[in-house]
Amino acid sequence: MTNVTTATTDLLAGLAALSPEEVAANDRAHVFHSWSAQDLIAPLPIARAEGSYFWDTDGNRYLDFASQLVYLNVGHQHPRMIEAIAEQARRMCTLAPGFAEASRGLAAKLIADVAPDGMDHVFFTNGGAEANENAIRMAKLHTGRTKVLAMYRSYHGATHAAIALTGDPRRWGSEPAEPGIVHFWGPYLYRSAFHATTPQEETERALAHLRDTLMVEGPQTVAAIILETIVGTNGILIPPPGYLEGVRAICDEHGILLIADEVMAGFGRTGTWFAVDHFGVTPDLITFAKGVNSGYVPLGGVIMSRAIRETFGRRAYPGGLTYSGHPLACGAAVAAITLMKEDRIVEHAAALGADVIGPGLADLAERHPSGGEVRGLGVFWAVELVKDRATREPLVPFNASGEANAPMAAVAAACKERGLWPMTHFNRTHVVPPLTATPEEIREGLDALDGALSVADGYYTGTH
Repeated sequence: MTNVTTATTDLLAGLAALSPEEVAANDRAHVFHSWSAQDLIAPLPIARAEGSYFWDTDGNRYLDFASQLVYLNVGHQHPRMIEAIAEQARRMCTLAPGFAEASRGLAAKLIADVAPDGMDHVFFTNGGAEANENAIRMAKLHTGRTKVLAMYRSYHGATHAAIALTGDPRRWGSEPAEPGIVHFWGPYLYRSAFHATTPQEETERALAHLRDTLMVEGPQTVAAIILETIVGTNGILIPPPGYLEGVRAICDEHGILLIADEVMAGFGRTGTWFAVDHFGVTPDLITFAKGVNSGYVPLGGVIMSRAIRETFGRRAYPGGLTYSGHPLACGAAVAAITLMKEDRIVEHAAALGADVIGPGLADLAERHPSGGEVRGLGVFWAVELVKDRATREPLVPFNASGEANAPMAAVAAACKERGLWPMTHFNRTHVVPPLTATPEEIREGLDALDGALSVADGYYTGTH
């Protein structure tokens, strides 16, 4: 054992000793990166990470205002997470999904404990896209229907059906895709598709639009409506009062299942365990991933109502994954949920949003002419950047790239120059740091963002 341990330690030490040039060369020679033109990117080599920060191989420190891809809820290299994964590895590294295993069962119990009442069973996947794939499969089998409605301005994953559900341009390159998926407009008062001027009007008109879509599609053909409870990448769009309740009522009226995609918003990100908790709505299915174990080991899943579970009580569910409920991933979920409860991280996230992030972003938007609408809850925020506040013309066009995206690229570069790693999408900068970030770290990030918005102001064309 000593020789094996020494050899492993030497191997890991060797990785740490690789030069930045060697790290970059290996990446360039062999790694194919997602969503990228391979010859036009130069991924930044990273040396280490801790808490709310990570460092590149040149020693530059970045405050992680993206939580990587909005999953690092408990921060980088949390010692309790690392120890839990190590302990789980010592006890049981892997086991096929057909067995009962301690970490798998406990992770499912802990997830059910924080889910809405009556949602007691969990089907584990490896990530959010697979969770959404299986959720719509369950809905179709449960209802015997074939269609699924999904919103424009949404992202549900990049696998076959999940990318078809997606309502933003990332879908285009995979079309034609899954048949039977119909998109509709959700509420977004700042840029209302319904010419609404108040939240009440937006709710009423968005629900009328959904009813009209169902009318022409045939509600008896629709198995499910899937939506992000709070839209994530496409703008941190919080539904106006009464909207989700209205969707739930429409689903109940027509025997349609409601699927809440909480892959990004779930597990404390919005200051509650699930974003649906803000609205008092219980879906039939909740999909999750990311924050369930802060991405330390890939894990996702579907939480289901008792009625859906009973559909497959004596009827085999025709789906599965080799690594469903992987012990290492489930052990990490047990650790993450436990420490989030013990350290009151969900409550901390709510306080950060209400006391620090929300007021801080409102102040920035007020002082910078390029600041449009500020939206968010908990540690889940976005600021729209505009060329003209009066017309709300976005700083860059929809789905801009190349020279057309130069203003947003300049804003992102200005953030990085100030030690802030941002998340930008279209004309928005998102503020989504780890839930464990301190108020001081948030203020540090907002100070850096303040400087970057001065760059955005340089592209402003309206009157102040």
